[in-house]
Parts: sequence; C-alpha cells; structure tokens
Amino acid sequence: MSCSSSSLAALPVVINTRPVERAAPLTRHLQAAGLTVVDMPMLALQPRAVTAEYMRLMRQWLAGDYQALVIVSPTAAASGLAVWQTLELEKNNQDVNNKSEIGSAKPPSHLIAVGEATAAVLQSNELPVANYQVLQPAIANNEGMLVMPEIERLKAGDKVLIWRGLGGRRLLVDALQARGVHIDSIAWYERVMPTDANTHYQQWSKQFSMQKATQQLAQPIAPIQQPKPIVVISSGTAFEHWVSIVDPVQALDSESKSDINLDANSDGSSPVILDTNLSNGSPLKLSDFAYVVLGERLAHMVAEQQLSYWRVEDLTPGTILVAIRSSC
Repeated sequence: MSCSSSSLAALPVVINTRPVERAAPLTRHLQAAGLTVVDMPMLALQPRAVTAEYMRLMRQWLAGDYQALVIVSPTAAASGLAVWQTLELEKNNQDVNNKSEIGSAKPPSHLIAVGEATAAVLQSNELPVANYQVLQPAIANNEGMLVMPEIERLKAGDKVLIWRGLGGRRLLVDALQARGVHIDSIAWYERVMPTDANTHYQQWSKQFSMQKATQQLAQPIAPIQQPKPIVVISSGTAFEHWVSIVDPVQALDSESKSDINLDANSDGSSPVILDTNLSNGSPLKLSDFAYVVLGERLAHMVAEQQLSYWRVEDLTPGTILVAIRSSC
C-alpha cells in the first residue's frame, strides 16, 4: 500500500531532522508527494579552527604521502577545498586574484566523495574537474566505500586521509585499520545540537497533540486512524540529540535493551504502525514515533531502543520516500 492509496489511515507527518544546510531537497521532495513535513534539525554544523596539525596533514597529502582522500560530506568538501586552494596559491607565490596557475593543481591521490552532493561541491570548485576524477561508491555509505576497488586494494602500510566532521564514519576507519592501513582525519566541523531544538520540538509536540485531540472529538465513533509521525534520522549524533529532547531521562544503555529488528512483519510485509497514544494527554515518547534511519550502525542504535524503523542505505529523497510509503 502506498501513501497515495485510498485508506482509512491518514498520511503520516514526517519530521526531517537533517541540518538546515542539507534539509531542503528532502523536504521539497516529500511535500511534492503530498506529505506534511516538519523541518526540525537535530544537528547544526559548526566550523572548527584550522590547526597547524591540519595544515601539516594537508601538505603531506599534497606531497603524495596518501593513497586516497575520502571526503564524507559537502561541508567537509567545501572546507578542505578552501585550504587546498590556499596552499596552491602559497606554493605558486601568486596573488589571490590571479588564478591562472591553479588550473594546474592536480590531486596526488584518489578523491573519493561520499554521495552526489559532496561530489558536486568538488566538481564546482575553481580547481577544475578536467584535471581529476571524483570517485563515488555505488551506495553512499560506509559499506559502499569498503567495496570500492580503490579502497579494497589498500594494504598494510598504505595511508588514507579523511575530510569529515568530528565523529562518525567509524566502520570505514575500523575496517581499514584492521587491515593495517594508516588513517589520518581532518575534522573541519563539528555537529552540535541547535540552540532552539528543544523549544522547536516542544512547540510542535503541543500543537500536534492538540490537533489529534480535536480530530478525535470531531469523529468520536469512527476516528481516522492516525499513523505515528515518521522521523528521518541520518546520524548517530542526531539520534542522540533526538532522544535527549523527547525522553531526557532515558539512559542510552545498550546492554539493557534487546536487539530486535522491526523492519518487517513475520510474513515479510512492512508493518503498518498506527498511533494509539497520541491524544491521551501524555507527553510523546520515543515509541510514539517511527523512524527512517541510515545504515547498519544507526539501525542497531534504534533497534536497541525497541523502536519501529525502516533502514535505508542512502539519503537520496527518492529512497527515503519509498521507505515512508512502505509504512502506510
């Protein structure tokens, strides 16, 4: 059953927790499909200082010390490219307005961009794409990168530099380090909770619960079945922030939770999850929502909480819409 099908169940509200800089394409795509979308960022991207150590790593990369450079996000790409350009200008000892020599800049290793948006930042930069190829995994996540030939060929003693935000991408790092590959990382930014996240959630939660109560009063005999709101979560940090706002007293103790997967019913079909506790006057709980989550690690975190979820392998709007439609 799709969300556009005729049904007694109402369409779910979708909460988009992606950072402001990355939320708009998904929100527009879901709204075009007829869904109500609430932008509620659980992450804000905060630049970090460019340290002497980061400059040293960049100079080593430009000198050819690494076999691959992995760029994990558009923000990391933009930050790293700015420093790369600075170093190229420094090397060529020319005025910043004279870019004639920058066209000769060629990366000394494979460039691997995690996703179309990251690749687009690299390819739109003043360092011309004609001089290099930006590689992408078939699936834009850790697992997809690990099966890339350029990553599979890495051996003990090889070196990889990663442009990223603070934290994240542990599966890639752990897998390569287990093979003896040396990993250096530059965290150009960090993910913090937006200062207005709690206020935004409390305002929405109050309004949402009041709307549900009004609907039940208007249809006391055969009320429309209201599905749980669906929350799109793209990182472990975003999920931790969400938990701290929705259920601040809950301890995230994985050892006390059973690891269950609610991806499907026993017959293999997707579960239809209806809300039974949205208008009883109680504050909303984590279990009053369903989740669309990215990748294995995040799915495991949500499963530990015994929450209903659908796992996706990339964050393209079309993929997320398919997952949401499977819940209707």
